[in-house]
Amino acid sequence: MENIAIDKQNKLAINLIVGVSIVIVAVVAFLFYGPKITRIEGLNVSILPHINAVLNSATFCCLLLGYWQIKQKNIRVHRMLMMTAFVLSSIFLVSYVVYHNNAEHTSFGGVGVLRYAYFFILITHILLAIVVVPFVLLALFFALTNQIERHKRIVKWAYPIWAYVASSGVVVYWMISPYYQP
Repeated sequence: MENIAIDKQNKLAINLIVGVSIVIVAVVAFLFYGPKITRIEGLNVSILPHINAVLNSATFCCLLLGYWQIKQKNIRVHRMLMMTAFVLSSIFLVSYVVYHNNAEHTSFGGVGVLRYAYFFILITHILLAIVVVPFVLLALFFALTNQIERHKRIVKWAYPIWAYVASSGVVVYWMISPYYQP
């Protein structure tokens, strides 16, 4: 009987995670590509790309340190680092949306191979950022509900994708930062 209750709890949580993931992607897409109806006139967001790069860098560092801590069997520190990475990524997402909703579009000015490399990194970064949301939420849910075997199975996918998204976000920033308007 207890297994049935856990499965119902998991099903509800998984449905909620899928729903939240879809809403997050839809809201970000709308605010990024839709009409700028929520733009705040006069808001200076020029510092946000730099803050976003710091948030992505810190997230990546937390992910690396969290991985190392779990390999050392230091579960308490691992949890703290992974929760910190989750919070940093969440703050990044809000900051990213605020910036892109209120700033003019910045075009990459590089040419040749550099241009192809930039767009490859940018496109894979965006696509995997979309994909990673439900994986991270599932990993978090399984960890918080002490379903460690399920947590381990989902983290095999979530961790490398999340690490790539965080690190490639920094690379994209460094590549486009010379083209930001003051």
